[in-house]
Amino acid sequence: MAEDLELDKNSPEDEVEEKIEKKAKSDDKKNSKKADKKKKNKKGIVKFFKDAKAEFKKVVWPGPKETTRNTIVVVVVCLLAGAVVFGVDSLFGLLNNLLFR
Repeated sequence: MAEDLELDKNSPEDEVEEKIEKKAKSDDKKNSKKADKKKKNKKGIVKFFKDAKAEFKKVVWPGPKETTRNTIVVVVVCLLAGAVVFGVDSLFGLLNNLLFR
């Protein structure tokens, strides 16, 4: 009798049922992980935009005087850089004509 009970416990049908139950549990875990990921992605996107909005509130925008002053500085630096490049180019052109003519 005891041997029959042991055989019943380890029957192939029971093993198949156990495998099916394990697979169902693992599928449930995978599905719940996917759902959690989707929730995290949505929360992540919402959090990103909330954080971006908060950072934009921290920005100190320059006034008209500061903008004008910065624009003048940029134009002057560009003109100086252009003059330096023109001077170096003219110098090399002159040297080229003198040496290889």
